[in-house]
Amino acid sequence: MDLSPILISMKTAGLSIFVTFFLGIFAAWLVISIRSELGKAVLDGILTLPLVLPPTVAGFFLLYLFGVKRPLGQFFLNYFGVKIAFSWTATVLAAVVMSFPLMYRSARGAFEQVDPNLVHAARTLGMSEWTIFRKVLLANAVPGVMSGGILAYARGLGEFGATAMIAGNIAGKTRTLPMAVYSEVAAGNMDAAYRYVCVIVVIAFLAVFAMNGAAVYRRKQKC
Repeated sequence: MDLSPILISMKTAGLSIFVTFFLGIFAAWLVISIRSELGKAVLDGILTLPLVLPPTVAGFFLLYLFGVKRPLGQFFLNYFGVKIAFSWTATVLAAVVMSFPLMYRSARGAFEQVDPNLVHAARTLGMSEWTIFRKVLLANAVPGVMSGGILAYARGLGEFGATAMIAGNIAGKTRTLPMAVYSEVAAGNMDAAYRYVCVIVVIAFLAVFAMNGAAVYRRKQKC
């Protein structure tokens, strides 16, 4: 069995969750800090959109933006010498975009479950908003945030549609585990496809197991 799809997927998911984790937390904090309900609803809709769009449509938008002859694609190529489309970087970009809503929604839900009285008390004590975020909101929302991170990691690892659009299916370069399964089935190599599927199932099960463990820990903390 060719191990390159496994290694590419692990590297892609690892880097994407590093970006998505902090970006999702910041976005959740930003949204809950907005006082206007209309502004909050609009921004929430934009940030959640990749979750409800077909992955191929999200990939189309990414390709439209980061293609070699497109504005952002040309910018990175001309000024940094980096080609985004149909490169390993594109697999990370697709994974970040598609997994971000899960991280964002989980973090926001965890923040909103924190007792508002704790936040009000912190403000009366003269704490800055940044200190309140770190020592009150984030400290009390850790289990929910970690669950979101686990879900986002698993989503990034299993990304297919957007990856196919912007990164392609280049063996040894952009062929992730889902792409490898598709390629092997298309070629009639069912045994190889089975092995890749087993790897994905095991990783997905471990992710769900870890998420359930975080949920149990959260319940114990509340008791």
